[in-house]
Amino acid sequence: MPDHGYMHKLKAGSPGGPILFVFHGTGGDENQFFDFGAQLLPKATVVSPRGDVSEHGAARFFRRTGEGVYDMADLARATEKMAGFVKALASEYEASEIIGLGYSNGANILANVLIEEGLFDKAVLMHPLIPFRPKANAALAGRKILITAGERDPICPAPLTQALGDYLSQQNAAVELKWHSGGHDIRQNEIAATEEFLRVLKREATQ
Repeated sequence: MPDHGYMHKLKAGSPGGPILFVFHGTGGDENQFFDFGAQLLPKATVVSPRGDVSEHGAARFFRRTGEGVYDMADLARATEKMAGFVKALASEYEASEIIGLGYSNGANILANVLIEEGLFDKAVLMHPLIPFRPKANAALAGRKILITAGERDPICPAPLTQALGDYLSQQNAAVELKWHSGGHDIRQNEIAATEEFLRVLKREATQ
């Protein structure tokens, strides 16, 4: 099976059904959210790529020069590469829709592919950090996006999370924010919100 540019794990779903891409956080790998994705959408094709950048041995999707300081040239490289990866697999599996879920660094590459390309029909961004003002993109209109975050997250400060949500809303995406009172950890209310977000989408698809 071709890797399309990333080492990845894949579970083929129903032909012509949705495809779900799951993106790990710094130091994770293709196993971090693979089973979770398969549980969320059992009939979907599930794809989990491993980041192609190593930060002191920890896998990431793009380089940074410090906490919250992105190597913008490498982010552009990674975004273009990931968009090609997503498009190739969505075409190969004749996906009816493209869905993404990412945590931390995985949420950031997912968010930037959205910002630059649109591409994902629906996305779950868990603890994203976009520390710059994104460009306007009319292709985001109608995209359905769930953002989950911690009110006291030291890595992804709440005001920047809110700013990302506001930006996406300004692009006419349908945005839902789910907060918890903690930090950078994933809590049960985020998992429940993600399950409900995808349940609603499944119901809508069958109506």
